[in-house]
Amino acid sequence: MNKPLLITMGDAAGIGPEIIAKAFRDAPAEMAGCAVVGDVATLRRATALVASPLALPVAQLGSLDDLAGVPPRCVAVLQKCELVTPVPYGLVSGLAGQAAADCIVWAARNVLAGEAAALVTAPIHKEALAAAGGWAAVFPGHTEMLQAEAAAFLGKPVSDVPVRMMLANDELRTVLVSIHMSLRQAIDAVTFDNVLQTLRITHKAVGAGLGRALRIGVAGLNPHAGEGGLFGSEEQAIIAPAIAAARAEGLDVSGPFAPDTVFMRARQAAGRPGEFDVVVAMYHDQGLIPVKYLGVEQGVNVTLGLPLVRTSPDHGTAFDIAGRGVADASSLLAAVRAARQLAAA
Repeated sequence: MNKPLLITMGDAAGIGPEIIAKAFRDAPAEMAGCAVVGDVATLRRATALVASPLALPVAQLGSLDDLAGVPPRCVAVLQKCELVTPVPYGLVSGLAGQAAADCIVWAARNVLAGEAAALVTAPIHKEALAAAGGWAAVFPGHTEMLQAEAAAFLGKPVSDVPVRMMLANDELRTVLVSIHMSLRQAIDAVTFDNVLQTLRITHKAVGAGLGRALRIGVAGLNPHAGEGGLFGSEEQAIIAPAIAAARAEGLDVSGPFAPDTVFMRARQAAGRPGEFDVVVAMYHDQGLIPVKYLGVEQGVNVTLGLPLVRTSPDHGTAFDIAGRGVADASSLLAAVRAARQLAAA
């Protein structure tokens, strides 16, 4: 890519800065052209955890133009948040939440403006966002914050920039009808319009670089996909009509299928391609558990529907191991690779 790739440092109390440091240490070629949007002192603390036996310097950039002069295995940081004192590892901190939010907003605006090619976000903690108060506390996570920034950039209401979360690895892709809400709210969000919109976004975003028609399998909401109405009517009244409408638009969509088997049918295994390229799931845990069970090391979170490329690792802040130097950077590196591929598509 001719333009840099931006990586937000995530929550300073979690493993985000550490996995960023490890990625620069272990995969300098893949991290070439990447700039970290964060706090210099926080990244220096992280590199001290993982630098031995290799030197792992941190360079503060004055602007993105300075990135070209940064040598390999040097963590290039744009100071775009304020952490006057280090936050303790493994604890929810409003200061860390605000710093993470400031970095996300700055990075998103620069990608939207065309100054950078794509955005990779290290994990944030939703309680820390809430603890920050003010505007940061309005957002339950990355997806909603980026949606708001995209809407502001386009001059549209947030409702006119629909987004969806996709979690993917080499074996399985899932896209969610609803994201961060309670299960009761998520059930109410299974509407004809939301399901059809999800199918349209999935078809457009995931099918763009595939070179053929995208095959979408749809999970039901209820056990056995409702068993003909015995265990719930949503499949017959809502999901099947949305599938029919999508098929009438030319989309290759099948279902609704029993949620306990559709993911196995879609899984890409050695010598056995899956029946579907992607599964549309009705709510957060229904879609994310199967992908995460296959291993978070190579999982990537992709936000669909945004006018920018955004990926992230398939894991959270891991407060339980933060500061110990044992976090695995594989998912972050997978997110960097995915961002480059999507930005080039």
